Amino acid sequence: MLLKDKVVIVTGIGPGMGAKMARDAALAGARVVMMSRSDFVMGDVLKDILATGGKAVSVLGDVTKPEDCARVAATAIEAFGTIDGLINSAYYHPPMVPLLDNDADDLRMAFDVIVGGALNMIRAVLPSFEAKGKGSVVNIGTMADRKPMAGEGGYVLAKGALASLTRQLALELGPKGVRVNMTTMGWLGGPATDMFFEWRAMTMGKTKEEAVAEAAARIALGKIPPDEECGRAALMLLSDYAVQVTGATLDVNGGEYMPA
Repeated sequence: MLLKDKVVIVTGIGPGMGAKMARDAALAGARVVMMSRSDFVMGDVLKDILATGGKAVSVLGDVTKPEDCARVAATAIEAFGTIDGLINSAYYHPPMVPLLDNDADDLRMAFDVIVGGALNMIRAVLPSFEAKGKGSVVNIGTMADRKPMAGEGGYVLAKGALASLTRQLALELGPKGVRVNMTTMGWLGGPATDMFFEWRAMTMGKTKEEAVAEAAARIALGKIPPDEECGRAALMLLSDYAVQVTGATLDVNGGEYMPA
């Protein structure tokens, strides 16, 4: 099994990819520790994992609060004795307006959650990584950092900073045996994307199916990538199959964006 007996923390357990990565990590043999500000989805994910014979715990907490992140790490140690991997999936998306129209508080919140939250979580798990001389972090990025899209400016500013954080910490933590990588996601087929295409169809005077087909036509694999399939790329980077991979950005977008 890809993650057999590894202890993996996943933040940002909402109705989309975060929850699916947690479920898939458990199916891949990991013992999963979930963190979210809400138990709305996380409680159901916990029940699903336990019902299928997996091992998991959930912790209500906010990644912008260092004390909450420390509590998540402590819970992982208490429940499972160690920590092997961390997926920083928590995010905040400012309103989809031109960047200069974004409120400063919304931009600050995006940075606090996406960048500050990742730093808080990495600081919290690092003692466990250092104690065993190895560990793996995967940060969830966005294709819009490389291929600008209207309305994504505030979100991209924070995700772009997360990309820089990934490379910097890969360099700094490498001597400790800690790998830090990023998956750069494109479209993530799921609840949020469904709502987006409904909105886009209304604004364009088209059907939702036409709006989806227009986007899919720009993707080499010809479809909107399902979020659960994209999330599995992050699990691969956590695994021992990627033991010599660090500081890398893996494009997970069905071939919509292909870097030179």
